[in-house]
Amino acid sequence: MLLTLTTTHRPATDLGYLLHKNPARAQAFDLSFGKAHVFYPEASEDRCTAALLLDVDPIGLVRGRGAVLTDYVNDRPYIASSFLSVAIARVFGSALGGRSSERPELAERALPLSARIAALRCEREGVVRALFEPLGYEVTVDPTDADAAAGRYRNVTLSTEKRLAELLTHLYVLVPALDNRKHYWIGDGEVDKLVARGQDWLATHPQREFIARRYLKHREGLVGDALARLSDIAPGDDAADDPEPDADTPEPLADRRIAAVAKALADSHAARVLDLGCGEGRLLEALMASPQFTDIVGVDVSVAALARAERRLKLERLPERQRKRLKLLQGSLTYRDGRLAGYDAAAVAEALEHLDPGRLPMFEQAVFGHARPSTVVVTTPNREYNVLYPGIPEGGLRHSDHRFEWTRAEFRAWADTVAESHGYTVTHQAVGEVDATHGAPTQMGVFQRCA
Repeated sequence: MLLTLTTTHRPATDLGYLLHKNPARAQAFDLSFGKAHVFYPEASEDRCTAALLLDVDPIGLVRGRGAVLTDYVNDRPYIASSFLSVAIARVFGSALGGRSSERPELAERALPLSARIAALRCEREGVVRALFEPLGYEVTVDPTDADAAAGRYRNVTLSTEKRLAELLTHLYVLVPALDNRKHYWIGDGEVDKLVARGQDWLATHPQREFIARRYLKHREGLVGDALARLSDIAPGDDAADDPEPDADTPEPLADRRIAAVAKALADSHAARVLDLGCGEGRLLEALMASPQFTDIVGVDVSVAALARAERRLKLERLPERQRKRLKLLQGSLTYRDGRLAGYDAAAVAEALEHLDPGRLPMFEQAVFGHARPSTVVVTTPNREYNVLYPGIPEGGLRHSDHRFEWTRAEFRAWADTVAESHGYTVTHQAVGEVDATHGAPTQMGVFQRCA
């Protein structure tokens, strides 16, 4: 089982710093299923290649419980499979996580890279292309023998310009999906792993259901959970949902919206507040500026968005007393979460439209039925206003990830129904420049729990 990683970035030997493996010497690592060897077939200033060779023990794989071989002679020890993913995480863990102590700036850069995978299982060449080409790879597949057995395996080269962490992450997820036969037990932890590894790309991949189904060994409950959680992942920056403002606009809509939400929370006299779907932390930043809010929690399904929020808020530099005011939690808007109960107020700013409409009842139960803060502030785009944006076609939405957008009447009808069903009252406010015909670009509902 062989994977090679090549770069022509100069100096190419910096690949060793990114992988935390010295090009000057070979290294071996013990794994539960055999050994992994790392060596460099070539290492020059112009071109460097690192090889990961797995020496799988076929006899060891038939011993004990959970054996993955029924006899000593089958394809498991030799083809690219979940064994390779485990080895990548074990041997190249820092690179997979995007970390490099010696070259941190290089770990963040897109580099010319190619990965060659020997004996990748794929029944048809089109399958491997359908998985990798939407991610920006140039895929080269070696011709195979016409023999039926040989035709199931192909040597594949993937060429791209990406961060090394992205390339390794794609291999980590997609190689087992192509093999369609993981060697270990699949449980809820694998869903967490898939969502964590796929949060920046899998939610928008055209083959996400195919990938999730194969990665999770066709376990329907786990597949459904993974797809639902991926569907909740929205782009990290709320401001990206807004079209470019006109030159005469005195203040960007995103800033107006944050100010309006922060004021509504302050007017509720809340001290302990939630930002549900916090993204990169723009609202959290505004809340931290007010001493009224003593306990602030940002919640997002995307680990990457939370990491960006942490950087925006410079949490590591805050004084200890300030740092204790803020927590960042990974969580979903559509699942009950005991950590979110007991807060004075919650904001859901420009997040609902990223949910599939069929999941709105789950959101309503999780927030209004279970967490039940005294005040809930919800903002969402006003679809009627879209005709005033020259960049949006007729009937179009403001962002490619929006699953729907409400008119003012539709939002009022939804908000009134939710309030009545869960013991709240709701008032409506316009945010942004108000057009006489089409209203404001953002509509806001402020829900107050009845005594």
